[in-house]
Amino acid sequence: MKTEPIKYYSTNLKAPEVSFGEALLRGLAPDGGLYLPSTVPTITESELQSLAGKEYYEIAFTILNKFLYNEIEADILSGICSEVYNFHVPLEKVSDRRYIMRLDQGPTASFKDFAARMMSRLMQYYLSLNNQHLTILTATSGDTGSAVANAFNGLKNINALILYPANEITSMQRKQMTTLKDNINTIAIDGKFDDCQRLVKRAFRDPALSHIPLSSANSINIGRLLPQSIYYFYAYSKLASHKENVFFSVPSGNFGNLMGGLLARKMGLPVKKFIISTNENNEVPEFLKSGIYQLINPSINCISSAMNVGHPSNLARVVALYGGVMDESGKIIQMPDLDQMRSDLYGISITDEETRETITEVYRKFKILLEPHGAVAWKGIKDFSASHFLERKALYISLETAHPAKFEDEIESILGIRLTLPPSLIDLHKKPENYFSMENRYEFVKDFILMHYK
Repeated sequence: MKTEPIKYYSTNLKAPEVSFGEALLRGLAPDGGLYLPSTVPTITESELQSLAGKEYYEIAFTILNKFLYNEIEADILSGICSEVYNFHVPLEKVSDRRYIMRLDQGPTASFKDFAARMMSRLMQYYLSLNNQHLTILTATSGDTGSAVANAFNGLKNINALILYPANEITSMQRKQMTTLKDNINTIAIDGKFDDCQRLVKRAFRDPALSHIPLSSANSINIGRLLPQSIYYFYAYSKLASHKENVFFSVPSGNFGNLMGGLLARKMGLPVKKFIISTNENNEVPEFLKSGIYQLINPSINCISSAMNVGHPSNLARVVALYGGVMDESGKIIQMPDLDQMRSDLYGISITDEETRETITEVYRKFKILLEPHGAVAWKGIKDFSASHFLERKALYISLETAHPAKFEDEIESILGIRLTLPPSLIDLHKKPENYFSMENRYEFVKDFILMHYK
């Protein structure tokens, strides 16, 4: 018997359910909410065990096909997975049963490559069916922009416009966006990431722009989250014993990375707990402790710059998974099940000083390089295991989300060494840049969109 396709609902609960293709191309729901699958498919125990012998792209097909089998033919989806995931995903042992999953081997040396490349190909697939065109409008706190710019560069049915905080990303991250041409434009906003995000969301809801097909490529788009569930299955399949529960430490800013993990867990991945490791923007760890959510405005500028988020968009999705409702402003309409959240999630905030100390300690003790976000995640494991004695011998996997060379100045200052650049970053500084600079005013962004896109 043929089952019905999975539908996707808005976290604001005021928009009709749609197919994955519609949710992907829209990005944001008409009521301002974020799309989530109304039902989450499950992976059987035998299917989970079978992943152990598969390559990453094969695992990607297995997981994505669970969601998309009624929308994209299997051979087409398999081909997309093979094209997108053509790079290595190292699982580096540190000590005992503690590992680092290095998600930094893609074309922009960031974990954002895993989602952006898949999403771009899926969008191109749906658009090409009817020769449609789309403009991607997205905000970035660092690595999203470079990954999106690279993933969408040269695609014939899609343009991309990326907003970033002018003074809060590294020169390396900026140049990965601003040295691309063709269908890619970037705007440096005189403000914070949260300001960029607000500008993007306002554009989506502006009637004056309704004639321009707009969508998003950051983690407000469900097309980013489904691919981000895959690497949790990959790490488990390679490292865990039969039916073993695992602990993942996830460096968290806009919480798309965590949402991918939560979807994996809901599918049936045996995750004992997610350690939510944030920098000094600690609004979510504080919410887990107190039950009171207070956004941080303006967000605090930390060296783990991609996590400088004072109000994570994806928190609305986390709240929804636990039975609550949160609107886009951060107001909780209905409280989630806090007891269950506290059982599944452990929130911790790491200072810049602790981040630098962790980078130094791990390098001196293990000769392993961590960048700031990965250091925040590793410190989360260290602190959690120190306070949970019975869990010290469990399997811990820490997510390293960018190549240390993307934070070259910071790492070299901390460790006093010269870093070797990965191939994707070599000679980047020699390429000419092309970008626009704007005040933090919506009218300027709106005029730019009206002038450049139709």
